[in-house]
Amino acid sequence: MADFLGSVWWMIVSLGVLVTFHEFGHYWVARRCGVKVLRFSVGFGRPLWSRRNRNGTEFVIAAIPLGGYVKMLDEREVEVPAGERAVAFNNKSVWQRIAIVAAGPAANLLLCIALLWAMFVIGRQDYSATVGRSSGMAASAGLAAGDRIIDIDGRAVATWAEASMALTTAAMDRQDARVRVLDALDTPHTRVLPLSTLPAGFDERTVPQQAGLAWRFMLQPAQVESVAEGSAASGQLQRGDLILAIDGQRVESADQVAPLVQQLGERGGPGMVEVERDGQRMALEVLPRKAPGDGRWLLGVGFVTGQAPAYDARQQYGPLAALPAAVREAGRLAGDSLGMMRRMLTGHASVKNISGPITIARVANASAERGVDLFLYFLALLSLSLCIINLLPIPILDGGHLLYYLIELLKGSPLSERAMAAGQYVGLALLAGLMGLAFYNDILGLFPR
Repeated sequence: MADFLGSVWWMIVSLGVLVTFHEFGHYWVARRCGVKVLRFSVGFGRPLWSRRNRNGTEFVIAAIPLGGYVKMLDEREVEVPAGERAVAFNNKSVWQRIAIVAAGPAANLLLCIALLWAMFVIGRQDYSATVGRSSGMAASAGLAAGDRIIDIDGRAVATWAEASMALTTAAMDRQDARVRVLDALDTPHTRVLPLSTLPAGFDERTVPQQAGLAWRFMLQPAQVESVAEGSAASGQLQRGDLILAIDGQRVESADQVAPLVQQLGERGGPGMVEVERDGQRMALEVLPRKAPGDGRWLLGVGFVTGQAPAYDARQQYGPLAALPAAVREAGRLAGDSLGMMRRMLTGHASVKNISGPITIARVANASAERGVDLFLYFLALLSLSLCIINLLPIPILDGGHLLYYLIELLKGSPLSERAMAAGQYVGLALLAGLMGLAFYNDILGLFPR
């Protein structure tokens, strides 16, 4: 219940901030262009609070906090007195109307950069793209535990999320990925992951795993929490021991212990378990015992679970250096977003990547719980997404209106009201389809296979 309420709260906060900033962009430029603004509403439905300024604009906070709007004086919507026709939106020049409509997405882009700037000044903490375990394709390519990925196809990566995105992009484009790494001794190497050989219909959300990569921070260390009395490990292993190897095979995570103990038991005889205890490395001879009835060979130890590893990647800049870093990051995010849209349109990416309000709410809550830096990053990404979506040439969105005005510039006169109305219906149908798909994906995401 707490997660649900937290998700709803943080979604309201997120959308409230971003939509208010978007609508303020429209409002500010409209006032600069001499347009009379009748209402600036945060939210929809019944007003909970309202106030009118000296210019006649009513500022409203409404009951449904999932959006907002700016209502301008317009002869196409209401009867305008002769004395106010000069301040009606529809009587402004086409370039002024373009500026007013484009101001909303532009405000979201500026907000994205500002949020990223604040994040970099505070310092973004994350996990490096360090390999914890490799198998299959990754192992064959030469990637090994401890390798830190620093570049993929010429694109520098600082975190596991950036590396995962770059690998996913290469896989969707059916291309092999050139991966530059630094090994445990900081020696650089170049590896080639043959992602083009992934089978058709692969799950785009798990490309690193399908390539045989497990990030180090995701692996639970094999640190002993308890030792069962009378077990094979009793008298040998102690609480706090970190298991490093079993029978000569390296252990990177707790989930590897059971299979290796099973192999040792089936081989027969005792084996050596290497552990780190109080900073000292030691080898202990252990003979696994067979569990009665099910044929499993056991050590009889329990491991520490649910322990979040310490962050090992931090990006922080001074106030001046943070600005170009924020612009670069916004450009990278915009490129990734536009590239994903292009791939979905051409069939190279699945429409499962389209998410709706349920996913937004869950991610908002998770990012807020992790810290201010990640929440700022989430807000920046969401603000950029609102900018891009609103610029799509779909009628009823800002991009659709901009398309109308560009046509007006080319033909020398506005589109007919009939053509614009037809476009509105098409736009509504497209948006309804996209929203339905987003909700469908969200609901499927609630019930993972």
